[in-house]
Amino acid sequence: MSTEHARATIGLTGLATMGRNLARNIARNGHTIAVHNRTTARTTALLEEHGDEGDLVGAETLEELVAAIARPRVVVVMVKAGEATDAVIDELVPLLDEDDIVVDAGNAHFADTVRRDEALAGHGLHFVGMGVSGGEDGALNGPSIMVGGSDHAWERLRPVVESIAAVVEGTPCAAHVGPGGAGHFVKMVHNGIEYADMQLIAESYDLLRTVAGLEPAQVADVFEDWNGGDLESFLIEVASDVLRHTDAETGRPFVDVVRDAAEQKGTGRWTVQTALDLGVPVTGIAEATFARSLSGHTEQRAAAREVFATDPEEQRVEVDRDTFVDQVRAALYASKVVAYAQGFDQVAAGADAHGWDIDLGELATIWRGGCIIRAQFLDRIKEAYDDEPGLTTLLTTAYFADAVKAGVDAWREVVATAARAGVPTPAFSSSLAYFDGLRRERLPAALVQALRDNFGAHTYERVDREGSFHTRWAEPDRPEVAAD
Repeated sequence: MSTEHARATIGLTGLATMGRNLARNIARNGHTIAVHNRTTARTTALLEEHGDEGDLVGAETLEELVAAIARPRVVVVMVKAGEATDAVIDELVPLLDEDDIVVDAGNAHFADTVRRDEALAGHGLHFVGMGVSGGEDGALNGPSIMVGGSDHAWERLRPVVESIAAVVEGTPCAAHVGPGGAGHFVKMVHNGIEYADMQLIAESYDLLRTVAGLEPAQVADVFEDWNGGDLESFLIEVASDVLRHTDAETGRPFVDVVRDAAEQKGTGRWTVQTALDLGVPVTGIAEATFARSLSGHTEQRAAAREVFATDPEEQRVEVDRDTFVDQVRAALYASKVVAYAQGFDQVAAGADAHGWDIDLGELATIWRGGCIIRAQFLDRIKEAYDDEPGLTTLLTTAYFADAVKAGVDAWREVVATAARAGVPTPAFSSSLAYFDGLRRERLPAALVQALRDNFGAHTYERVDREGSFHTRWAEPDRPEVAAD
């Protein structure tokens, strides 16, 4: 294995599945890429198996990797998030020169990206947090890419990034979304929306199977039909594919042999935690995240089944199958609109809190292809933000408002039917509650504020005059005073 001095356009270290596929994608698109892995065997295997796909330069050490890249150097790090990423960066920094660029293309927490950006700036280096969505297939054939970093870094990266990204209607699904941690923040929220979208699809499947009595292959047919309309999306497409699959060993529907305890790598949890810090209600994302957590508490679930076991016949709800299928479709669409609206609200709040100028319409554009949440209605979201850049909520735009109004009765019927049948629908139910909370003239938060003032003197505001007030609840006549 050898290197030729400074002939590579870009370098990459970390050749697990995502890194390997991203390197192949870069090479396929005409760029010379130097590749490195701590275990040299992986580098050798990549060159032997895919060296004919483009100009791949192998490096046995990080020193060789850096020496092979033309200045200003770009080194992409594709290793496990957290301590492993910090360790690689610490090794790289002494090898680099001023204005060189380090790119973390993994699923890092945006706060870590902010920290690393500040640390590397002290060495005269540029740090980029680059969100890459699309899984291993996207990494190889065209992902959606969200770049966070300096203008200098973006100009150096742009030719490579735009050439390897998915393309929709002639537009690469890649953008410089902002400085510092903006790219990883946006990718985090993208994954949060993904959690909600998958949970809603799973709840739709459960309702169609449990209440309407459809078999998995029949639900696959329903999803395939939905995928030809306004619900067209990658996740609906693959859900249909999964539900149609039969386990070769048992002959059973594949979904029935998969353990019903969902895993998570942390991005959904980060989304919810960050939303709480920002004061943004992302109820659909939160319930999707908690649904995964509940699914993993198998001992508690087993204990609860022993105590609360119910005869399925006692909770059987009779429905007209065709009508119910249409109702679930309407509920899914309305809930999906809520999930995306909440996600875009969180991006806007994060941008405001951190001073990032994130173009929300551009996000909808780059999420149309390559990424996991790619869907037809992202075009509508782009149009909404193009028409009204300062949009308060997607739910009030004409297109989405009309869709929700048309489906709200079905949405309510689905949630009510699920409750009667004992089918848990946390994402459907919380999304409906969010919608009702937004449109309600008066919320019981008034009582909450009064209670807080009663036991903790936390003060309250009045509807009839300005200022903050406190009632002296312990005094006989309970006088009201202006708060300091």
